[in-house]
Amino acid sequence: MKVGILGAGWIARRVAQTLAQLQHEDIHAAAVASRDLEKAAEFAGEFAIPKAYGSYAELAADPELDLIYIATPHSHHKEHAKLCLKAGKNVLVEKAFTVNAKEARELIALAQAKNLLIAEAIWTRYMPSRFALDKILKSGVIGEPQTLTANLGYDNIHKERMYLPELAGGALLDLGVYPLNFALAAFAKSEIDSIDTRADLFHTGTDLHDYITINFKDGKKAELYASLDEFTDKKGIIRGTYGYIEFENINNCEWIRTHVHGAKTVQFDIPAQITGLEYQFIACKNALAEGKIECPEMPHDEIIRVMEIMDELRARWGVVYPMEQ
Repeated sequence: MKVGILGAGWIARRVAQTLAQLQHEDIHAAAVASRDLEKAAEFAGEFAIPKAYGSYAELAADPELDLIYIATPHSHHKEHAKLCLKAGKNVLVEKAFTVNAKEARELIALAQAKNLLIAEAIWTRYMPSRFALDKILKSGVIGEPQTLTANLGYDNIHKERMYLPELAGGALLDLGVYPLNFALAAFAKSEIDSIDTRADLFHTGTDLHDYITINFKDGKKAELYASLDEFTDKKGIIRGTYGYIEFENINNCEWIRTHVHGAKTVQFDIPAQITGLEYQFIACKNALAEGKIECPEMPHDEIIRVMEIMDELRARWGVVYPMEQ
């Protein structure tokens, strides 16, 4: 599978690093594009990528590419994914998928109309740790899961794209999306009843700290937190009637420990990985090989569900981006 990388920023570099070591899966970076040709050429040279383009339209028009990875800020995901889809390209869009659910529905409808794959690069949905957690929960070892807590915070407030409204900044779309996805994946069969939430806003009007409580109709509850200006422990804890599951680092799991009746501990160690980003590309390759236009690990309806929840949260906080006005 030949992959084009649209954008040449930090996450694009991580993807290029990952793809450079995925040769055994017959997945590799074949082209990169930046709005600055010199930057694209330098990027291509560093990662031994054959082609460099000075415009995104040129990348989208490359007939050899099987998949284009969208690595630009949230604010531009719709525009750039649409460009690629109209050019007949399958796309993998960095999280958050779009600015809002309306944009997500528009992109997915376009992909479906053109019979093209569109997927969200929310890496935690594709990792082995996600399926290990599913297996532990299904085993019933902790009894009936009842409550969940998850958090993610980094000191990223100094980065412009994190707080500027015009780039769809804020904690939610960049960090809060992870605890939210963790809760929705862990309690996948539970229907949401209500959400209690508040946020501390930055002086730019974007969210700095997110406090989210999801109440499910079956009585389960998820307490979630995200922060743009502090390091948190990044843990996920799922508590059940017999014990609890400790998930170390919901952003890139390091291990899972299961504590039963306060004594017995069963540990799941994460398999060796390149960066953890490889699993989403393998999923896209598998989906394309099977003629699918969505990845079962993160299907279209779940992409839209997450975006709708984040829309509701931002509406409650009064966070509106310029492109939405």
